[in-house]
Amino acid sequence: MTPVILLAEAKRSAEVTDWPARIGWLVGLALFIVLVYWLMREGWKWRGTLQSDLPALPGAPEETGPARLSMSGRYHGSTTAGQWLDRIVAHGLGTRSRAQLTLTDAGLEVERPGATDFFVPTAALRGARLDKGIAGKVLTEGGLLVVTWAHGDKLIDSGFRSDHAAEHTEWVHTLNQMTNDTEGAR
Repeated sequence: MTPVILLAEAKRSAEVTDWPARIGWLVGLALFIVLVYWLMREGWKWRGTLQSDLPALPGAPEETGPARLSMSGRYHGSTTAGQWLDRIVAHGLGTRSRAQLTLTDAGLEVERPGATDFFVPTAALRGARLDKGIAGKVLTEGGLLVVTWAHGDKLIDSGFRSDHAAEHTEWVHTLNQMTNDTEGAR
C-alpha cells in the first residue's frame, strides 16, 4: 500500500496561468495596434498633402433659387473620377458624414453637419449614375448615387446614399438632364 501513497504524492497540478508571459503578450499586442493606427493616420495625412494642389471648395452663393430636388442621407466620400478606390481626402472630402443635398438651377449644395459643406455649380456638374461602391463603401448594385463633377483640372466622383434609395433614380435622371442642357448651352 505504501507505493500507492507515494504515487499520489508525486502528482502535481500544472500552473494555470503564466501571468508575466500573458501580460507581456497583451502589452505587445496593444503596442502593435497603436503602431498600425498611427501609420494609418500618417498615410491619411500624406494623401492630403499629395492632394494639396486641389483648389478650395466653393461655398454656396447667397441666392440659389428654388430647390428642384432635396435629399437627406449619407455622404460616403469622393474619389478621382473613374477610379473608385483613389479616395480624395483634401479639404475634408474624405470625411464621411450625414448629408443634406439640395439641387437647384445654380448647382448642387451639400450640407454636412460636422464636416465641410461644399457647393458644385451647375457648370461643373458632369453627370450622375447609380453604382455599387466608392472607396471604403460597397453596397448592392445601384445602391449608391455617384455624382461626377469638375473641380479645378480634376474630375471627381462623390458618393451619396439617400435615406430612401428609391430617390436615386430621379436624381440620376435630373442631374443628367441638367448636364446635357448645360453642355448644349456651351
